[in-house]
Amino acid sequence: MELTEDQLKVAEIELQRQLPQSLKIYGFLVLRNRVKSDPYIVLVDRWPQFSVIICKPKYKQKTDLFKDTMVFANDEAILTETLRNSSVIDWSRYLCLGITLPHMELVKAVAAERNVPNNQLSLCHMMILEDVSKLPAIDCSGICLSSLAESHLDLVNQTWKFGSNEGAARMIRNMVTNFPSCCVLDSEGKPVSWILTYVYCAVGMLYTLPEHRGKGYAKVLISSMAKNFSGQGYPVFCFIEEENRTSYQLFKGMGFSEDPSYRETWYGFNDF
Repeated sequence: MELTEDQLKVAEIELQRQLPQSLKIYGFLVLRNRVKSDPYIVLVDRWPQFSVIICKPKYKQKTDLFKDTMVFANDEAILTETLRNSSVIDWSRYLCLGITLPHMELVKAVAAERNVPNNQLSLCHMMILEDVSKLPAIDCSGICLSSLAESHLDLVNQTWKFGSNEGAARMIRNMVTNFPSCCVLDSEGKPVSWILTYVYCAVGMLYTLPEHRGKGYAKVLISSMAKNFSGQGYPVFCFIEEENRTSYQLFKGMGFSEDPSYRETWYGFNDF
């Protein structure tokens, strides 16, 4: 069943009780219940005691397929049954899906029943800042901070690992126009380092232009966003790809920690 606006607020409270495993969907609802953004459909297997919750974008055009479908479940049998329901998941078109690593095996098994091809897009640590007071002292003197604007979309899209396409551009536009962002501006008012917020409330897309690295900008941005989020009551977390040891050490040094047993993974099903 699809949740109403009032039910989404109740679901947020329920998912808060199941943290940290539910953090990604909880973060999505924290933003969804407070900030206007691109439309999503939120489905559960039953109400009010749900075992599976799926957040998927409303598809109006092909580029919407680029947006994540997010899943949280605490019952594997019900998850499998839900995934087999064609009214919940349309296995005939491209699907970008994020879920915990063990549950992805169930997703892949259901896809295999329909001969749907898949490929892993990323495997990530989930890192959480439990207490903003753990942030190290950062000297921001002489650094001009601002929010990203729509005029900066092409720059962000071109430098993102999964960018340089129209689907990514639409997703980034939604992030920049609706969610918190922070950037360092040079003397000409152009961004040289930035960080954004994903639709599920995780900070990410952290990037500094090569010629401006080594100046501590990333630490300034992480600290600024973390304090912003904490002040609004948002969870402060991020996903770091397993092979990105530099970012892992950066966030760890900023006071973020992880549960070593938890991994989040994203897969693409069918061709985009």
